[in-house]
Amino acid sequence: MPLDSLRPYLKDLFVSIAKAFAFVGLTPNTLSVISLVLAAVSGFSFYLSQNNPKWLLLAGLMVLLSGFLDAIDGALARYTGKAGPKGDFLDHVVDRYADTFIICGIFFGGYVRWEIGVVAITGVLLCSYLGTQAQAVQLGRYYGGILGRADRLVLMIIFSFLNYAAPAPIYGLQLLGWLLVIFAVTSHISAIQRFAYIWNELSE
Repeated sequence: MPLDSLRPYLKDLFVSIAKAFAFVGLTPNTLSVISLVLAAVSGFSFYLSQNNPKWLLLAGLMVLLSGFLDAIDGALARYTGKAGPKGDFLDHVVDRYADTFIICGIFFGGYVRWEIGVVAITGVLLCSYLGTQAQAVQLGRYYGGILGRADRLVLMIIFSFLNYAAPAPIYGLQLLGWLLVIFAVTSHISAIQRFAYIWNELSE
């Protein structure tokens, strides 16, 4: 939620970048697909990094680039007049697959027990689902909760590089393992917060 709340303040920056992308002929859907491919590369890099920590550098970089393109595709759609339900639908699908690729890559890489990984990915998907479900019931897209998608992406980037620099386990887990523990807890708390908000709004 903290980073998602910055969206209005970054609007002008996103529009400037969107203009540059439009100038070279890129479309919003192209950015979405490239973002998904980069997320898949990131997830595979996380998977490989347990045997070769250098893959963490590529994984973190791919998360950064994937998140960047995901942040720009909506601005590009609005700037080029291509914003609409079809593009919005594609964007949501890409985001969910991107989350799945990245988070599954981390726990498939052995940074945490699979049970914790499953709790983390289900929490993330449920939290995102409730955000879009608010839109489906005519309340508008809701980004509430203690940890939103933008926050998760930034944390994954930071923890990727930190885990490379300091791979020693802390109480049995490397930093990326603890990150998924954080996601497992905060994503479900955020999902409950979003449910409570939507329920209360629909009750009025």
